[in-house]
Amino acid sequence: MANSGLRGTFPLTNDGVKNNVVSSSPGAYALGEKRDGTFYISYVGRSDTEVGRRLLSHIGKHTAFKYEYYDSPKAAFEKECRLYHEISPPENKVHPDRPNNSGWKCPDCDIFG
Repeated sequence: MANSGLRGTFPLTNDGVKNNVVSSSPGAYALGEKRDGTFYISYVGRSDTEVGRRLLSHIGKHTAFKYEYYDSPKAAFEKECRLYHEISPPENKVHPDRPNNSGWKCPDCDIFG
């Protein structure tokens, strides 16, 4: 994928997250590693509330991340779905879930009817 639309690549460390994710906001992210100047994505996810806090929970599992803030949890969900379909990250074994009772639809498939 030429452009994920996410900012970064940053080290997935406490300092890497705290120095680069400075707003409390919903967001989507990609985790992986950077080799020879290229970011290889292994996993995509999102937070409906604070993307920085969610990224901190992944420290030790990957070495780098990209992310972007979104205005709403629904926008973060839609971006996560798009990344999931465009990249097919090897560590995402199932389609991103939506919050219970949200009724949100994936913008790229009809998994939710």
